[in-house]
Amino acid sequence: DSHLVCVCNFSPIPRTGYRLGLPAPGDYHEVLNTDAEAYGGTNTGNMGTVAAEPVRWHGLDYSCQLTLPPLGTVWLRR
Repeated sequence: DSHLVCVCNFSPIPRTGYRLGLPAPGDYHEVLNTDAEAYGGTNTGNMGTVAAEPVRWHGLDYSCQLTLPPLGTVWLRR
């Protein structure tokens, strides 16, 4: 199964260690980060991948901790 997850940070402050609920275990690859240098951003992100942990969050059985760039959106795909 493939999942596509979108998370936005509408504040001007980067959020490190932000816990996000996820629908399934596994690695989630950053497929788009609007703060990437290619888009004129600062490259604040997750080094390409985050791993889901069996920690219940946002009503889901799995979650990860990630960095959300300021005024940015991150798309992750499992």
